[in-house]
Amino acid sequence: MPLSPVRLALACCLAACGAVAQAEGPPPAPTDAEVYFISPMNGEHVTSPVTVRFGLRGMGVAPAGVDMPDTGHHHLLVDADPLPDLSQALPASDEVVHFGKGQTETRLELPPGKHTLQLVMGNALHIPFAPPVMSGTIEITVVDE
Repeated sequence: MPLSPVRLALACCLAACGAVAQAEGPPPAPTDAEVYFISPMNGEHVTSPVTVRFGLRGMGVAPAGVDMPDTGHHHLLVDADPLPDLSQALPASDEVVHFGKGQTETRLELPPGKHTLQLVMGNALHIPFAPPVMSGTIEITVVDE
C-alpha cells in the first residue's frame, strides 16, 4: 500500500534526521567531563536492592531528547562484557540501563554474587560522547542478608 503524502514526508524527515545524526558521529565530549560513582564503592559488599548514586563533573544532565551543549544523561552498564559499541546509540537492555529522564540514582535488584558496574554518558540520542565520558568499572558483591 503506498504511503500517504503526510506519511511519506514524515518518513523522509525521519530518515534525513537519522542520516544527519549518523553523519555527525559521536558528539564531542567536554574536555573536563568526568562521571563517577558516589555509591557503592569499588569492592563493597551490599545487599539487594542496591542503591546506586551517580556523580558528574564538567557537564550537565538533561533528559533524553533534550539537545543542549555539554549535557547528556546517564547509562549504567551492569555486567556488560563486552562493552556495547560506543560509536552508536546505546541499546536499552538488562546490561545497558538508560536514565533518560535525567535521573542520578537508582535501586537495582541484583542476585547474590559479584557484579560489575560502569557509567557512560550519552547525548540526547543516547550516543556516547567522543572520547567517551565513562567511569571506571567497579566491582561489587551482593550478599544475602
